[in-house]
Amino acid sequence: MNLRFVEAFFWVASLKSMSRAAEKLFITQSAMSSRIAALEEELGALLLDRRDKQIRLTVAGSRFLVYAERLLAMQREIKSEMGSAAARALSLRLGAIESVLHSWLIEWVQHMRETQPGFELELTVETTPVLVEQVRRGTLDLAFAALPAGGDGLRSRALPPMEMVFVGHRDVHRKRRYALADLAGLELLTFQRGSQPHVALLDLFRRAGLEPPRVHTISSISAMVQLVEGGFGVATLPRAAVRRLTERLPLKPLACDVALTPLPVHLSYRHDPGGGVPSALIDAVLAFAGSARAPAKASVPAPPADNRTAEGASAAARSRTRPRLSRPRS
Repeated sequence: MNLRFVEAFFWVASLKSMSRAAEKLFITQSAMSSRIAALEEELGALLLDRRDKQIRLTVAGSRFLVYAERLLAMQREIKSEMGSAAARALSLRLGAIESVLHSWLIEWVQHMRETQPGFELELTVETTPVLVEQVRRGTLDLAFAALPAGGDGLRSRALPPMEMVFVGHRDVHRKRRYALADLAGLELLTFQRGSQPHVALLDLFRRAGLEPPRVHTISSISAMVQLVEGGFGVATLPRAAVRRLTERLPLKPLACDVALTPLPVHLSYRHDPGGGVPSALIDAVLAFAGSARAPAKASVPAPPADNRTAEGASAAARSRTRPRLSRPRS
């Protein structure tokens, strides 16, 4: 039995699309159809129901899918044992939301480059819905998103959630501590409409009995940062990203009486018994993400600010000069 034909069947069954399976294996759709037809002829049974332009498994196809996974897993194991897979370079199609990119992803990519000779990366930075759909379609090997990708053949692992904070301009937002009512009177910036940070922000005000403030939804962290830098308003961003930004920009996390809901992060990928992403790599990603930052805690009261005397002195010194705000860059 030709294992290339078995692999072709596995991907058609997993992706439920002849064209996407052909794209996955870098062959034409006609070649994919020929491989499936040859496999069906050899087995003496129809494996796919092609009616109504939808791919469905027949009863025989469902039974054979179990054997196909075993055959491909055995092929992978044999190659690993005999050394034929040892020298193969790791090529990874990776997707991530911006919050992960601006927090710890770059360090992980650098770590991979140092530990994996021949490591090749194809990086896509998108919103959660787009990333989840691309994992489902098989165009991404791994994706870090705020929601897990669900479906046949898909796997998801939860990573430590990311602590979210209010971020303002250090020369404009000078209060030592902000109540939620204070923030309700400001221009607020958060991620795109309907996203977890957007919904959580509105819920925070509703639970406090406050009228939801004017919230501007922006899909780009870079755009939010430039608006805050220009004095436009206050943004909600991951604390890990803010630490980097405050090193070079006039931004600061605002001490607040309430805490924002942490941003969940999920690693999603497609199960591939014949290759794909090694399980050891999945475990390494989870370990790296866990060590990069401590898990966030969703508590309502925020801890009191330290070193208030020094903070007050710094604010007094700043008040002697009028701040000059930079314009948002286009």
